Parts: sequence; C-alpha cells; structure tokens
Amino acid sequence: MISNGTSKTVVKLHVNGETRDVMIRSADTLLETLREQLGLTGAKRACQNGDCGACTVLVNGEPMHACLSLSIETVNQPIMTIEGLRNSSIQQEFVDKWAIQCGYCTPGFILNCHALANKRPDADDETIEEWMQSNLCRCTGYQEIKEAVKSVLQNHKNDSAS
Repeated sequence: MISNGTSKTVVKLHVNGETRDVMIRSADTLLETLREQLGLTGAKRACQNGDCGACTVLVNGEPMHACLSLSIETVNQPIMTIEGLRNSSIQQEFVDKWAIQCGYCTPGFILNCHALANKRPDADDETIEEWMQSNLCRCTGYQEIKEAVKSVLQNHKNDSAS
C-alpha cells in the first residue's frame, strides 16, 4: 500500500467508536496520528520509547503504547483513547481516591484500568500491580492508583452481578 516512509496514503481508523480518515506515512506512529491529525491529545508524548505508558491507548481492547505502534498497523481495528471514556465512572474513581496529581500519567492508568476491568474483573493485588507496571507516575506513591483500580474492579463486579 505504501512503498516508503515519505509517501502518504489515506486510511480509515476506528477511533472511539467513529471511523476517521487520516493521511499517514508508513513510519507514522499512532501517537503522532492521534495527536496531530485527530486532535486527540489525551495520549501524552513523553519518553517516546515505551517506558512510561503516558501514551497508552487500547487497540482491540488491549493496552498499547501509541509511541511504539505504527498507525498503519491499527487500520480496521478499534482504537480507544481517554477521550473515548469521557465522563466514565473510572475517571471519577481516580478523582475520588486522589489517584491523580499532575495528571500527565492518568489517561494511561485509566485506560489500563478499563482494560483490566473488562478482561480480569476478579484481579488480585498481584495482577493489578502487573497490569499497572507498564505506566510510570512521578507524583504519587502508587497507593492511591491501586486503591482506585480496586474500587473500579469492585464496582464492575457489583454492576455485573446486578
């Protein structure tokens, strides 16, 4: 489809429940495409090498670092950014548990939490830590984040039982 990193082509990306046309090069990362073409700035540009998780998005429901994912690899796959969870109960749990400070890492943690709640709603403490270790926070001691995740999982479990 694309022969080199300088030519561009129009592709359809399925982002937050909408199909969007974007013009990409084969070398464009998903992070660049989301931020620069679609104006979705919730995924943050930080380390650019997958170490911090500030750019986390969900692709097919799986957490991925958008700085390491090529846009072309996500064509025809559902992508969710933090903007797709606008006003979700997960965000409120993070606020209620004081699991945010500067907020730079928060979108990545919330998306990881959303995926965890969907895939492993009965996660134990060890599993929660395993899922959250792909994201770094420079402001908190992580305890508040863990408490928010536990609360989300408990609420998810209660909602499923109803």
